[in-house]
Amino acid sequence: MSRIRCAATLALALSLAGGVGFAQSSGEAIYKTKCAMCHGATGLADSGAGKVMKVKPISDPDVKKLSEAQMIDAVRDGSGKMQPFKDKLTDDQIKSTVVFFRTFLK
Repeated sequence: MSRIRCAATLALALSLAGGVGFAQSSGEAIYKTKCAMCHGATGLADSGAGKVMKVKPISDPDVKKLSEAQMIDAVRDGSGKMQPFKDKLTDDQIKSTVVFFRTFLK
């Protein structure tokens, strides 16, 4: 009987763990894989690459004043040393990533 309970508990734990993975937004997942290496985990550009490339943090006044549309354009077309993502991400993916990035403004 205890084996059945153990197996049931394990199955429940695995299904809940899988559900947590899906709770992450598309924008958050893309940010973590494509952006965080330069922009940092929280947008502060405190990563090694961000420091070397002198990426401005989300807290910089020049970044803070950018509208969502301006940030979307920068991601799509590239900006400074940042490569364009128009051929790598869809417009919806770019928008959701920018929306996630802007959560660091709060």
